[in-house]
Amino acid sequence: MTKDSRLSAALHALLHMAEHDGPTTSETLARCMRSHAALVRRTMAGLRQNGLVRSEKGHGGGWRLARDLNAITLRDVHEALGAPEVFAIGNRSPAPQCLVEQAVNHALADTLEQAEAMLVRRFGIITLASLSADFHRRLEAVKKDATHAA
Repeated sequence: MTKDSRLSAALHALLHMAEHDGPTTSETLARCMRSHAALVRRTMAGLRQNGLVRSEKGHGGGWRLARDLNAITLRDVHEALGAPEVFAIGNRSPAPQCLVEQAVNHALADTLEQAEAMLVRRFGIITLASLSADFHRRLEAVKKDATHAA
């Protein structure tokens, strides 16, 4: 089963953008992400519609964050992507005649609904600033290890 990696990809792009002083082109982001510029543009369009990024046209143009990293949560990005389903688990049949399957559907639906609500709430407290801080901690650790290895 293919997993939906759009949230991960969008977060990846946004953090790369945060590391650039000026606008970042779709081509640059595509190279960073080992992706295609057209896919980056399509993703960025949804983020722009939700006020997370803005685009600058012309020579030297590209994408910029429209808000501070502290003001963008994973939930904001998830919603900008159309709030895709977070779980791939589903019912075998949406309207079964079998009473056993009805009981199974009810249990799964209720449990998945609660789990998704909890996950989306958690997305709402994780900011891009916290992801950026984690990236910078990891970068410093790599630099430290490289210095010790030399």
